[in-house]
Amino acid sequence: MTPSLRDQFDRLGLRLAELDATLADPAVSADIKRWRTLSREQAEVSGIVERYARYRQREADLAEATAMQDDAEMAEMAREEIAAATADMERLHGELQAALIPKDPDDERAAFLEIRAGTGGDESALFAGDLARMYLRYCERQGWRTEVLSQSDSELGGYKELVLRVDGDGVYGQLRF
Repeated sequence: MTPSLRDQFDRLGLRLAELDATLADPAVSADIKRWRTLSREQAEVSGIVERYARYRQREADLAEATAMQDDAEMAEMAREEIAAATADMERLHGELQAALIPKDPDDERAAFLEIRAGTGGDESALFAGDLARMYLRYCERQGWRTEVLSQSDSELGGYKELVLRVDGDGVYGQLRF
């Protein structure tokens, strides 16, 4: 990992401490909008700082295992630990780099999901019903709230048209494509 990335993650650690102190202030608790913004930022930064701490721990484990390689009795276990630590560090390095990519501000917005039956009559309406149930289950598993804004039922149980509003954390970012 480059020194500039390390500096950036160290600055994020300082920002997390600053956010924790700010959120503990009673004046911030009184302003719900500011508190919500700061708590979201704190949750995002704490995840990155936690991954970086795991990365540094695996670095220390790798250094320890490399030092143990000279001991004949511990050489095999040290090689296994070196392989595991290297794999974990590569995975965590990729996750950390992805976490630094700026987030699209629209990713946190609500999404409108429209499902319309195409040409095909009742069969396409049944498929639209199956598709709607699939999306509703997916939203439920993600912990998102759904609201039916408009629906036009088919005669055999599907939908000719269904419009849903989906609200929750990262909804638009997940459903946009």
